[in-house]
Amino acid sequence: MEQQEQRHRERGAFVTGLGRGVAGALLFALPMLMTMEMWYLGFYIGRDRLLLLMLLNIPLLILLAHRIGFEKTFTWREAVRDATIAYAIGLLTSAIVLVVLGLIRQDMPASEIVGKVALQSVPASIGAMLGRSQLGSGSADDGDGTRERRQARYGVELLMMAAGALFLSLNVAPTEEMIVVAYKMTPWHAVAIIVLSIALMHGFVYAVSFTGGHELSPRTPWWHALIRFTLPGYVVALLISLYALWTFERLDDTSAVEILLSVVVLAFPASLGAAAARLIL
Repeated sequence: MEQQEQRHRERGAFVTGLGRGVAGALLFALPMLMTMEMWYLGFYIGRDRLLLLMLLNIPLLILLAHRIGFEKTFTWREAVRDATIAYAIGLLTSAIVLVVLGLIRQDMPASEIVGKVALQSVPASIGAMLGRSQLGSGSADDGDGTRERRQARYGVELLMMAAGALFLSLNVAPTEEMIVVAYKMTPWHAVAIIVLSIALMHGFVYAVSFTGGHELSPRTPWWHALIRFTLPGYVVALLISLYALWTFERLDDTSAVEILLSVVVLAFPASLGAAAARLIL
């Protein structure tokens, strides 16, 4: 009897997690689902770059699932299962929304339909996984979950920052406004935005006492966290920004200076996404 009740509770928790996943996919990915540049990218983006983006999204989802999956996961096999479910939710949610909005029609070639859904499924799947962390009850992070976050390995911290940077950069990288901002910037603007990005990253995690923030020991020098986490995190944001711009074909036929300025501009939201990942994941 107790085993049946336990299975019933586990099944109910899993179904609730699925619901939160759908809600998260819609909440976090809807801005991109309704962005014109993303519609066109699904049509003309290189299929090799799109495939690489989808493949790279898989290990990020598995890592997220291991920490904040649809239910508490204790093995990597369970994390892979949750990551697969999140990707399925991302694909299905993207397809339904694009159909409802009239962006997918029967007269479209199959390659365009597949490209649009596949591209949108990346942020939607990440949003589906974030749904449990952001939309779940406080109990999801109690006990072992809280200790796991606090004792996360250094490499895991960097990967989580990469996931946050990728998710937020996907919102901005396809837009024309980002290119325009980079075009109007001077080198002094670039230096200023680099300093501002690093300061905000460090402040969000260590200074302003957000929920999930990190506190430094009184015996720890202030520069320790800056050098160990904030600066490497900003480097991660720069690399993710460079990759996102390459994926969306924003670097083709572009000078080195323009590429550098574009990366710095995109790294501004990407760095905030990296910092947010350390707070909420």
